[in-house]
Amino acid sequence: MKRALVTGGSGAIGAAICSRLAADGLHTIVHANSRLAEAERIAAGIRRSGGAAQAVAFDITDAERTAAAVQELLAAGPLQVLVNNAGIHDDAVLPGMKREQWTRVIDVSLHGFFNVTQPLLLPMMATRWGRIINLSSVAALIGNRGQANYAAAKAGLHGATKSLAIELASRGVTVNAVAPGIIASAMASGAFDTEAIARLVPMKRAGRPQEVAELVAFLASEQAGYISGQIISINGAMA
Repeated sequence: MKRALVTGGSGAIGAAICSRLAADGLHTIVHANSRLAEAERIAAGIRRSGGAAQAVAFDITDAERTAAAVQELLAAGPLQVLVNNAGIHDDAVLPGMKREQWTRVIDVSLHGFFNVTQPLLLPMMATRWGRIINLSSVAALIGNRGQANYAAAKAGLHGATKSLAIELASRGVTVNAVAPGIIASAMASGAFDTEAIARLVPMKRAGRPQEVAELVAFLASEQAGYISGQIISINGAMA
């Protein structure tokens, strides 16, 4: 059975991805930072539905703690699917943004990506099959007021995605990024009301976490073996 790690798996999009990957027969590792109880709840729900899942918690911005946690996971064998979903907002227009806001968002989305991904690569490459899917954002493609930090972090993931895809192409490992628009979640509801969604999204609605999960599951499948180095938007025709 292939194993998948989903960082930020305790959030709305992450939970949907975990459930969908488990439905495809993957042993799914639901990651959280501080919300271990929620990750355990999601993993338990997957197991009740007949899937295989476990929960883990560690701060992906802590390089030493992440390295130790990843080594514990690798003790059971290589991970062949990695979904880098963890990310945070800390919004402010740049003239008023504090250095801590800039650094914190970059640390989670970009440094966290490195801390988790790098130690998993050699074991994954050795299996000659792997899927890495990085969750980005429409903000990285078209920008968004008050999110220069978030847009910069996610745009950085685009460059890393394309470069890593080239590096791993001969080893049967694909690397892609998914860039959602406004997706129904607790995070989005605080930033976008119904009127804003109608104004910004041509489809006049927010996306559903399950719709993002379906795209991620396809990219993690055998059928997506010739898709790599791509930034794929799912945003209701926003861009």
